Amino acid sequence: MTDIVVLGAGYAGLAAATNLAGRTRHRGDLHITLVNASYRFTERLRLHSTAAGHSTADFDLREVAAKAGVTFVQGWVTAAGTVRVDDDRTLSFDTLIWALGSTADTSDVPGAAENAYTLDSFADAEALAARLREMRTGAVLVCGTGLTGVETAAEIAERYPDLTVTLRGREEPGATLTPKARSYLMAVLTRLRVRVESGAEISKLLPGTADVVVWTAGTRVSPLAAEAGMTVDERGRIVTRPSLRSVSHPHVYAVGDAAAVRQRYGIMHGTCQSGMPTGVHAAVSIARELAGREPRPFRFGYYHAPISLGRRDAVVQFTRPDDSPRRAFLTGRAAVWYKETVTASPWPTFTRMVEHPGSASWWPRGGRFTR
Repeated sequence: MTDIVVLGAGYAGLAAATNLAGRTRHRGDLHITLVNASYRFTERLRLHSTAAGHSTADFDLREVAAKAGVTFVQGWVTAAGTVRVDDDRTLSFDTLIWALGSTADTSDVPGAAENAYTLDSFADAEALAARLREMRTGAVLVCGTGLTGVETAAEIAERYPDLTVTLRGREEPGATLTPKARSYLMAVLTRLRVRVESGAEISKLLPGTADVVVWTAGTRVSPLAAEAGMTVDERGRIVTRPSLRSVSHPHVYAVGDAAAVRQRYGIMHGTCQSGMPTGVHAAVSIARELAGREPRPFRFGYYHAPISLGRRDAVVQFTRPDDSPRRAFLTGRAAVWYKETVTASPWPTFTRMVEHPGSASWWPRGGRFTR
C-alpha cells in the first residue's frame, strides 16, 4: 500500500487531493490522507466579504473527502519530518504534498499581532464582522495597500458608510495596474470615502491606533518546512524542481503559497489563480510516477487581476503571463460580472475532479489559468 499525505486543504491542497483521488480511483494499492486544521473549506477570496457581514457558503471538507475515498484528519500539523498532528497522532507516508499555505505576517511590526484583526480563516473574518456590526461610528484602519487591503477597505466602507475607513501602506493602491485602471480604482475609493495614506511606513501598532485595525500587509509561511530540513527560500517557501518536487526531499511535492516555484519570468507569487494549477500538477505528477513515468515540468502564466470594490463595482486588469499589465481592463458592472464568474466557488470543481480528473489537466500544461 502506497500512503500519500496532503498537508493543507486550501485551494492547492484540495485540488491535489481530489484530482489525485480521481486519477487513481481504480487502484487498490493507494491510500490518500488529507490533513487540515478545520473541517470547513475556507474561500480566502471571499473573506473580505465575510468580514463586512455578507453571508458566504459553508463547505464541509469531510463530505468531499468521503466522496473521493480520501481519509480526512482534522488537526494542526506540529512536525513534518514524520507528520504529527496536535493530538499526538503520527501519520506515515511514502509521498507528501505540502500545501500548508500562508498566513498574515504580523511578526515584524510590534503590536500587530495583539491589536489587529487578520483574514486568515473564516473564524477570523467572522470575528471582525461581529466587531463591525456593533459599531455605529468609529475609525477602521486597513494596513496594507495590496489587493487584499483594497478589497477589504472598499467592502467595509460600502457596507458601513458611517465608519471612517483608512487604507494605509507603502505603495499606492493598484500599483500593479495600468495608469487608467489605477485611476478608476482610486476614483471608486474616493467615492466610497476611503482615506488613502500611501507611502506610509507602519513601524508600530499601539492600542487605540483605531477602533478597528485590519492587517493585510504581507504574508508568511509555516516554519515547519525549514525545521524539517527542507531547502527553503528567504521567505521559508519550499524550493522546488520544475516538477514541483522539493529540491532536497524528492518524496515531497510543494504547492500553493508554500512553494517557491520558478518560471521563466521568476518566482510565482501565491494566489488562488496559481495555487490550484500547482495542486493539479502535483496530482498528475504522482499519477505518472505510479504508472512508471517521469513527471513533466510545470508551466504557468498569469492572465488577470480581478479586484472587487464593494459588491457593485470592480476592476479587472488583464495581464501578460509574467503578471505585468496589458492595456486591456474592465470596470463597473462588466468587471463585477467577470470577477464573480471566474472566482465563483471552486467547490463544484473539486467534487467534479473525483469523477473527471482529466477536465483540469490543461491547467498545469497551458500558459494561463482563469478560474
